[in-house]
Amino acid sequence: MNKPFATVLGASTSLSNKTGSWRTMCPNFANKLPPCNATCPAGENIQLWLSLAKEEQFHEAWKVMTQSNPFPAIMGRVCYYTCEKACNREQFDGAVNINLIEKSIGDIAIANHWKFENVSPNSGKKVLIVGAGPSGLSAAYFLKMLGHDVTIFENHIKPGGMMRYGIPRYRLSNSIINAEIKRIEDLGVQIICNKRVSNILNEIKGFDATYISIGACLATPVDLETKESPDIVNAIDLFKELEDGKNRPSYLEKKVIIYGGGNTAIDAARTALRLGAKNVKIIYRRGINNMPAHEVEIKEALTEGIEILCLRTINSINSDNILVDKMNYDEKLDVLSKSGETETIYADSVIFAIGQSVDISVLQEVKSIEISEKGTIKVDKNMMTGEKGIFAGGDAILGKRTVTNAIGHAKKAAKCIDAYLRGVEFVPNIKNKVINFKKLNTAYFPKDNRITVSRMPDLSFDERDVSYSDQKIIVESARCFSCGNCFHCDNCYAYCPDNAIIKHSDGSLEINYDYCKGCGMCAAECPCGAIEMISDDSKV
Repeated sequence: MNKPFATVLGASTSLSNKTGSWRTMCPNFANKLPPCNATCPAGENIQLWLSLAKEEQFHEAWKVMTQSNPFPAIMGRVCYYTCEKACNREQFDGAVNINLIEKSIGDIAIANHWKFENVSPNSGKKVLIVGAGPSGLSAAYFLKMLGHDVTIFENHIKPGGMMRYGIPRYRLSNSIINAEIKRIEDLGVQIICNKRVSNILNEIKGFDATYISIGACLATPVDLETKESPDIVNAIDLFKELEDGKNRPSYLEKKVIIYGGGNTAIDAARTALRLGAKNVKIIYRRGINNMPAHEVEIKEALTEGIEILCLRTINSINSDNILVDKMNYDEKLDVLSKSGETETIYADSVIFAIGQSVDISVLQEVKSIEISEKGTIKVDKNMMTGEKGIFAGGDAILGKRTVTNAIGHAKKAAKCIDAYLRGVEFVPNIKNKVINFKKLNTAYFPKDNRITVSRMPDLSFDERDVSYSDQKIIVESARCFSCGNCFHCDNCYAYCPDNAIIKHSDGSLEINYDYCKGCGMCAAECPCGAIEMISDDSKV
């Protein structure tokens, strides 16, 4: 199997007996896109950094991660891992624990004070970013790596945006946020906090381009009849109060109702429990399977004793009496109507968590920038607004509101801004075809269940997740199938009956089409589906 190619040529097919003309189908190294990479909103090359991690090359793996995402330790804590849901190994013995591997390597990077390197030569261009949330900070990182000077204006007293002011500390600690933001500041990015922008046109003078990443930081108002109402607060305001160091609210010490069904509602409920609430209920207008909150968060909330009352909506609030309408679904389970039944629930406080909106007052003087019906900023294919040189991304534009999506927006926006500053058109890369599970030969892989770790069971604000040890990172990373891309197992080289596979000194493989008659043995025996058979019209 590992004989040099020159020796193998001495087999039954001699150099004078070329069989390539027999071929009707042609084997081809496919270089297909693994589903984990394809579904990552940040566009990480997950398969590549997993291959490095399994070889214990953690620093190299981290450098690959940070080519697409400057916050691996944060993402390993708050990302809802669409990559794992798409992982082909899920159909075999369980998805690779990509999220925890990323978190673990991110923690190693913080512990070892790894820094970003390889900043491009200074371009002489200056970019203003409004908002130091995940999208603004990521855009600053990518733009700085491309050689541009970057200044960020941030309304709050600390940078981080919704990572700091919208995610509870038991999910994401300040020490992690601070460490990963510091790397960006160490590159030379200037972050000016407590700086509110009221008119963007007055601020952009002296800058060559601007990126708006103001986030969805305004709580959606609720129109309800209230009489002698109990303490009512918006979830976002509660998180801000806690983060800014204000006293623990006394109104969260008894019975608390959360109104909403998204991740913010779950976070608010679990926060109230940790702040001493004796009884916490979530009221949601649809069924529990329709809740937009992540499934893991819902399960953990239920485990902690939080009650979720579905198919209900608040009608009015009178002192501590919360009048609730019961709801009905139609046959399609997507249209709601009131059933005519009501019930009264008693609570000392109500936390509203029914959504957030974008504060577009920063753009009120810019008539050329369009705002959608949903209150988001309209951008073109290059993420530019109607005002030349002003770009937007993250929660400020239409799309899923997650940290991962915000980072993905930032990466694309940085490329588009860089192209704009250089006076060229941004051309996105062409993506390869995604490989599915059926294209793999799993006979070569033993069953090997993913390594899990226990979460901390207490109701404190201490971080609940535990990282992998170095050895567990290696073992779990090795479970990756390397879907669609050669990992040098040499099966094709060993099984080819015509000795048509050339193995170079660097380990790379090549097909000698003069001797390949297209039998398909190489493709059939390839574990990862890296070889595909295509019609050979050209008779290469």
